[in-house]
Amino acid sequence: MQADEQRYDIVIAGGGSVGLALACALADALGPATRIAVADRQPFDGAAASSDARASAVSAGSQHLLAALGIWSSLADHAEAVTAVDITDASLEDVFRPILVSYDNTIEAGEPATYIIENARLTAAILAGALQRPSIVLLGGAAATGYVTDQHGVTVTLADGRRLRAPLLVAADGRGSRLREASGIGVVGWKYPQVGIVTTVSHEKPHRSRAIQHFLPAGPFAILPLQGNRSCVTWTEEEDQGRAIMALDDAGFLAEIEKRFGYRLGRTELAGPRAVWPLEMHLARAMVADRLALAGDAAHLVHPIAGQGLNLGLRDVAALTEVVADAARLGLDVGSGIVLGRYERWCRTDAALSAAAFDGLNRLFSSDWTLLRTARSAGLALVDRLPVLKQFFVAEAAGLTGEIPKLLRGEPV
Repeated sequence: MQADEQRYDIVIAGGGSVGLALACALADALGPATRIAVADRQPFDGAAASSDARASAVSAGSQHLLAALGIWSSLADHAEAVTAVDITDASLEDVFRPILVSYDNTIEAGEPATYIIENARLTAAILAGALQRPSIVLLGGAAATGYVTDQHGVTVTLADGRRLRAPLLVAADGRGSRLREASGIGVVGWKYPQVGIVTTVSHEKPHRSRAIQHFLPAGPFAILPLQGNRSCVTWTEEEDQGRAIMALDDAGFLAEIEKRFGYRLGRTELAGPRAVWPLEMHLARAMVADRLALAGDAAHLVHPIAGQGLNLGLRDVAALTEVVADAARLGLDVGSGIVLGRYERWCRTDAALSAAAFDGLNRLFSSDWTLLRTARSAGLALVDRLPVLKQFFVAEAAGLTGEIPKLLRGEPV
């Protein structure tokens, strides 16, 4: 190690929800003597998170993880449990949109399969958890720009010239991951001719903790319940039309929402900022390289049709924490190929299947072709009559299928 290098046990590039949750989980699993660095291009002052207009669907598994990390207690009063889901499939012009599928969104003992919470609150709570752990060092205002490896470790270079040394580097630096690119790991994916739009509305009538998913020709329009008589509205729109909607004044924008919202919850009003972002899907060709692990959007970016992007990232957190902790307790090199290979085997198939499923759903439901709409309606009606299928979908949304990491079961690592 050179004199100007700062020594850590693990370096995490990316200080979003996934990177910070991973730091908290590793700090708890490896003990207070562990030194974990989290580097991000944004300062850790909460300013970036506070401007986020989105809300996330937090699965039951992710809620278990946050509870195990002691973070959920600060979120519980702000999270809205989704206890039921209604699904429609109609044209934009249809005044009456019959519910084709309706199901109870709870698992064992009535536990909700999902919760809706504003991203700003979620990120702030995870950041607070990281700040409370002395073994975590937050290095804000300087992104990781590159790295080199050798037999004994990895040296990470930050944008301000600092160099960090550790046995393991985790790239949780988002969809355009510079470290993934530096590693030579390619991606398979494509951009959609669609954008995502999000805002918050208030409404006259209570939502009663029900989420509504309208499948419209341009893409899904979701009404996700928040605390109070408020809902997060998130929808997929054809790109040119979506940009035109975003350019409208508040009255025009609200009118577009009302066309899609329906009248079940009465009159609506804007209750938060709006945002738009391009939609794409990608899957890294590998989740690991020499002393490098990818996590979150750096490894997989999925269509938001099912709201599972964050949950897939937190599943990475749970699996990687368990793999690293098991290796450290056996005295193994946590950055070795054997250790990282176990992580990749655990998470890669789940990520690939999820990406393919969400892409297929978007293509299936983003069409107004009459024959396809008829077939979709028949299929949804069949699902509505099969409780076993509904239970399967709820378990998938809860993140409690397959080989479940300990943290997703609420157990310490």
